[in-house]
Amino acid sequence: MSPGTRLANIGNMPDVEVSPALKNASRSAPKKTKGWLAVGIALVLGTAGIFVWLGPQRSTSAAEGSAESTLALETFVVNLNGSGQRAYLRVGITLGLAHPLPTRNQAEAVPIALVRDTILSVLATAQPEELLQIEGKRQLKEELLKALQERVPQMAVENVYFTEFLVQM
Repeated sequence: MSPGTRLANIGNMPDVEVSPALKNASRSAPKKTKGWLAVGIALVLGTAGIFVWLGPQRSTSAAEGSAESTLALETFVVNLNGSGQRAYLRVGITLGLAHPLPTRNQAEAVPIALVRDTILSVLATAQPEELLQIEGKRQLKEELLKALQERVPQMAVENVYFTEFLVQM
């Protein structure tokens, strides 16, 4: 402030009253901004969630990562011979293959009938009591893999995945 400048006596000035319309306008402006900000954040998070959900699926298991392609088969339903009791097995199987399946004439290139016959012959020998245990399921996978590698070597089956497994006794 320069030496010749005087300040007005503010203490004697009458109070200036702000109209209620201006008070409401100043209060609603931050609310509107906060509302739009919340909508914007929700849209960004929703878009990110959809991208993650629909994005490419990556395998987290080392065993699943070894198969280059998979072949999903129709569900198998097999009668099991147990210790004097009737039981059945319903199992969904997907095969992990070492090489990709041909995109054209897949029915000709993949011997589905031979694959299903091989799987059914192995499943028919399973005992229901064993299949109720984790070790029994693991052993069944190994038997299926071995049989498929022997009878259908051109498929290059590397793994057997159970997508559905139900034993009813």
